[in-house]
Formats: sequence, C-alpha cells, structure tokens
Amino acid sequence: MTLTAGAHCETDVPSYRVVLAETDWGSLETPFGNGACLPGVLARLLEPDARAQVAALSELGELVGHQNSVYEATAPVATFVAGILAHPAAANRRPYRAVPVRAAMLNWLASTVYDASDEAVDRIARYCPGFLVTGTPRAALRDLRPVLYRAVEPYLRDGDEDVREAAGLAALLLAEHPGLARHREHLAVHAHHILDTSNDPHSRRVARQALTAWGHDVTPIEPEQDDPSAWGPHSDGHGDLNPPF
Repeated sequence: MTLTAGAHCETDVPSYRVVLAETDWGSLETPFGNGACLPGVLARLLEPDARAQVAALSELGELVGHQNSVYEATAPVATFVAGILAHPAAANRRPYRAVPVRAAMLNWLASTVYDASDEAVDRIARYCPGFLVTGTPRAALRDLRPVLYRAVEPYLRDGDEDVREAAGLAALLLAEHPGLARHREHLAVHAHHILDTSNDPHSRRVARQALTAWGHDVTPIEPEQDDPSAWGPHSDGHGDLNPPF
C-alpha cells in the first residue's frame, strides 16, 4: 500500500480474516526466522480467555518487535490486531483489574507504531545513515499509519477510561503521518488529557512531544526524564502485557 503524503488517505482496515488467510506468513522475516508460527499466535487473540489473549500479545511483541525493531511481519500483524479491535473478544475483561483486553491491544499497537515514529526514525538516521529507505519494513509500517488510525479512532470515545487513553496514545503517534494532519487539533485534547491524568511516563512523553510538534505551549509542564528506547511492545511500563494474574 502506497500513500501520498498530505492526502486525506484514511482507508478501511482490511478484514482480519482476509489478512490471516491471504498473507504468506512463511515468507515473512521475523527475528527468529520466518513467520509461519504467527497465524497460530494471532488466533489466540480471539480466545475467550483473557489470559490467553494477553499472553499472545506478549509473544507477538517478541516475534515482530524484538528489541524495538521492525520486521517484514510487523505490518501485517499490526493490521490484524487493528482489525480485531471491534471483535467481541476484544471486550473480554482481564481478571486482575477488569480492564478490557481492547486496551492492551491498543497499547500494543501504540508501542509497535512507536518503533516507526518520527522520533525513532530520527534516532536511527543519526546513528545509521542510509538505513531507512523506501521498501524497508519500517517504511511499510509508516505507510500503514492511516489505515491503523481508521481502526483506532472510534475508541477515542470509548466508555472505558483505559481504552480511551490507549486509543489516544496510539492516535497521537499515528497522526504524525502527513495525511492525518487534519486530525491533530482534535487529538490535542486527548494529549492534554493524557498529561493531566496519566501516571505513565512514556504516555506523558508522547503526549508532550505531540503537542510541542503541533505548536502548543507545554512549557509549564516539567519534562519527564525517561529513555525513549526503552519503550517497546514487550515493555512492562507501557503495554502491561505480563500482569500478575
């Protein structure tokens, strides 16, 4: 999928069934070989047991986001996760604090997208000039941002606070895409809410950076001191993917 910068380019999210059936998983690179095992892991995201779902998300974090990297399998896996946000299984409640699994899925998407964010790309460009070129897995994930935004956007108005915050965080990162610029003024409200209510330093950092990039004054807010490279799909602080069941 090729998207033109600056266009109103949100497109419908492909059916998760189509993604699962039509992706040649065995041909896709992962940090541990090919992605032949991924359909089985993805299927567990639709289990009725929230424990199995969260364990599958954690496993996916390693299979397609190991050490905050992006692989050939990352974009199709992210498309699948985005496609099941509306599935009834995403409403399953995690037993240890009754939060919908949908919040964990949105946090997974946010942390995965972060690895293709402007900040991540700038950091890689400084240390590995020439590494980011058209056709790379990271470029493919960046091109996918308007599609993922279409899936995430409805949950900015969700009735559950955890889901709303996770959706807001994902949307802020996705809206870095030039084709989503028209959403930024609206998303600034969600960024301010994250700064006002979130205890997570990574979430606050993303919100603060988005507001700064979009011309909002956040100077009264004391910057958090944290390491952006520590945020990944498997990080304890952000995705909360290994809870003490």
